Amino acid sequence: MKTILALIPNWIGDVAMCTPALRALHRRYPDAALIAAGRASACALLSGLPWIARTEPLGGRDGLAGILRARIQLRALHPDTAVVFPHSFRGALLAWLSGAPERVGYARGGRSLLLTRRVEPHRVEGRIAPLYMAREYLELVRVLGCEDDGKGLELAVDPELAASTRERYPGDGPLVGIAPGAAFGPSKLWPADRYAAVADALHEQAGAHCVLLTGPGEENTRDAVLAAATHPLQRPAEPPSIDGLKASIAALDLLVCNDSGSRHVAVAFRVPTICIMGPTAPVYSEGPYERGEVIRIDVDCGPCQKPVCTTDHRCMTGIPADRVIASALQWLRDARDRMGTLI
Repeated sequence: MKTILALIPNWIGDVAMCTPALRALHRRYPDAALIAAGRASACALLSGLPWIARTEPLGGRDGLAGILRARIQLRALHPDTAVVFPHSFRGALLAWLSGAPERVGYARGGRSLLLTRRVEPHRVEGRIAPLYMAREYLELVRVLGCEDDGKGLELAVDPELAASTRERYPGDGPLVGIAPGAAFGPSKLWPADRYAAVADALHEQAGAHCVLLTGPGEENTRDAVLAAATHPLQRPAEPPSIDGLKASIAALDLLVCNDSGSRHVAVAFRVPTICIMGPTAPVYSEGPYERGEVIRIDVDCGPCQKPVCTTDHRCMTGIPADRVIASALQWLRDARDRMGTLI
């Protein structure tokens, strides 16, 4: 096998959770060129990983013209095997259009005829059931003889960018990221004024330097946090980029966030997270590699998996700021105590 084409997930968090499976592919086939293809942002997240031979950013979802352009791109790679990580029909179609003689993916979404090796999805009592995504991706590549090395999620950051990022945040206090956005939809958003309250409390009680991490499309959320905060929050260099996000998160002592892509980037860099979770089932994203705490409450309408709440959003509004503040302060104290024992 000379070339493996990995059609990677669309969302940042899913891409991060895909890295153990991608690494397993390289370990099993070290002489094959592993090429990751997908959205530009997804490819950027994987940049710097030594076992990715190259990334192939694909254009937007602009109908038949986009599919035809992707076909030309992917066929030029001459893949021997294509692994389809997304669940979408489009992912399997791109694998077929790539010309890869071997195409591996989950048998779901009416796409089995496009695959040559079909893996049955995880089921409970005959129905497809949620599974931690990193584990699901590893189960997919197991059909190719790939095994998990147990090292968890992995991302890389440019050393020079990492150094310059740390220099932006001088001071003795801990560096805490505040990531109030979520690409999935507004149902995942904890109120902006509560994020501001957390940042203020950590500044006042722990001397923390709080960095506000938001991306394109999250300007309203960013402005709402800034308007509600008593103490100024620091900001990464503009314009926002995936490389900048990785460097900022890698420099943190703690991240406070929604169940979003930033959470899984932090897991990859071994940064503890305080994750505020509402409408999504925890089983999809809670794995053995995470340090920190997931804060959620049980409600009779959840987890609904809906991007927009159709009731009163009580799964998120029912979580008070004091609970998040207490958890964050405890993690910062524990980290300080651990550092004290090492000095």
